[in-house]
Amino acid sequence: MTSRTSIFDRRRRIIAAAVALSLLPVTACTGGGATPGATAAPESSSPAASPAQTATPTPTASYKPADASGRAQNVPVPVLPEAAKAETKEGLEAFARYWYALLNYGYETGDLSLVKDISSQTCALCVKVFPGIEKWNAEGRWIVGSTITVHAVQSTFVRTGAGDFQVAIQSQQASGSLKNSDGTEAQTVKESGMLGDILVARHDNGSWTVKNVDRLGG
Repeated sequence: MTSRTSIFDRRRRIIAAAVALSLLPVTACTGGGATPGATAAPESSSPAASPAQTATPTPTASYKPADASGRAQNVPVPVLPEAAKAETKEGLEAFARYWYALLNYGYETGDLSLVKDISSQTCALCVKVFPGIEKWNAEGRWIVGSTITVHAVQSTFVRTGAGDFQVAIQSQQASGSLKNSDGTEAQTVKESGMLGDILVARHDNGSWTVKNVDRLGG
């Protein structure tokens, strides 16, 4: 018969063995050991990615209108709207607005090449206005203000006997001044009243050209 002392001894040994097993490190299924208190880093099949480089945008020079200290700078070049290419009433009216935008570009820069490219050499308003714009943007002179605001454009889109279309333009010229190369003021330009122009255009080979622009009562 086993003594009570030996029974207690066996129980102590079993408990001690269980405690020892519970303190052993946890072993992964693959047989590798993990260090207690540490987290294994995930394996990566590719090298660490470098931080993405952000492209630095190219600074765009800002537009500066002409003033008493000098001529306009970085004047945006007008872009022909897609709508202004169509041989439709809307296309013709959009084209007419574009023509005046090119005229204003000429006032500010002296560069009339773009508006001349789409205008007839016999255009009445062109013959009257273009020489003055070129003169006051040559030899260091410049124009302050004096640009044209188009208030209304309207066409019945009825073809004339010559095959052209007419557009009625209601506009107004801003006040301004003409500057000599030394900055002195040669002439002032008063704000106009409401002006009325008739623009005559033709659509050929997928684009509009101006045949004439004439000022009513001018």
